[in-house]
Order: sequence, then structure tokens, then C-alpha cells
Amino acid sequence: MPDALPAPSLEALLARAEDLALFSMRARGSVAPTLLALGAGGPICFIPSSLKDERAKDQFAQIARLICLAHAATAAVMIIEAWMKTASPDGTLDLTVPPSQSLHRREVVVLTGESQTGCRQKLMPIIRTGAGGFFGFGEFTTPPETTFSGRFAQILPPKVPTSAEQAKAAALLAVPGVTAEGLRRDWSAN
Repeated sequence: MPDALPAPSLEALLARAEDLALFSMRARGSVAPTLLALGAGGPICFIPSSLKDERAKDQFAQIARLICLAHAATAAVMIIEAWMKTASPDGTLDLTVPPSQSLHRREVVVLTGESQTGCRQKLMPIIRTGAGGFFGFGEFTTPPETTFSGRFAQILPPKVPTSAEQAKAAALLAVPGVTAEGLRRDWSAN
């Protein structure tokens, strides 16, 4: 993994997130849900203990928003491993079945990036060996999304936070035990 983060931009942060996802998949065969952000004090990395249920997923998204607010983040990328539902061979898409239960699903790593200048999303299909190990990432053939919604979207604050807003967010983060000291700043130690 590269040790130095390139110029602090959304593109650089997305490239770093892609490196992290590849490293994690090669090392463990999966990617932990992760927030990478560029805050006023430098890079930030937050990995929740688990995303075992809907409540934990909502809590991770809320904590990510508070981290970005508390640290006046200018860019953020969420890294999530997920199931993506695709259309059946006849072109229909059954919206009544969750992606994880669909016969027409693909395992992907989703990178959702935001900055003050825009948004980008990248879908990286996971290719596994016959034994289930990680082989590599495939190509996703549609153009990357530049707008998106959902639980893991709109992570950055809509405007630059005041010092009072940052302090309030830091206090709220302390309740579940998320402190500035606990956020990983050295991304080279993946």
C-alpha cells in the first residue's frame, strides 16, 4: 500500500479507497465497512466494529456524518461490501426481492465519494475463485454515478461547520466512544 496520500482531492481519496479495498480483499477476502475522510487535521479512517443489522448500519452512517462534521471534512469516501441486484436475462428487475436474496445478484465493493465540488460512486464487482477466495475486481461497464441517495449518502456537512458545531459533534461522538484519538490517522498501517 502506498504510504503517502496524494493531493487532498476526491479523486485522490477514491484512489486511496480503491487501494484499501484491494489490499483488504487480498488479505482477508472481504472489506470492512470504512469511512475515509480528509479533515482539517489531516486524514481520518473509521471502521465500525460490525454492521450486523439495520440498526448498526444506520449507526455507522450517523457516526460517519458526525466525524465529518466534528473534523470539518472536505472529502469523504464510504467503502462498503454489498450485494447488487441485476436485471434477469429477460431484462426485468424484481424490486420485491432484496439484493442479498436475488438469483440475479453480484457481490461488489461500493465506493461512495463526496466533496464540496461533487460526488462520485464506483462499483467494483468481486471475482472469486471456484473455492470462494478473492481473485480480483471486474469492470463495471456503466458510467459512474454522480448523484446518489440512501443511508450512506450525504455524509459531508452541507456547509463548512462552525467551531461550535464541530464541538457539539465531537461531544455526540464521545457518547458511543468515538474520539479524535481513536480515529486512525496513519493509513499506511492497513
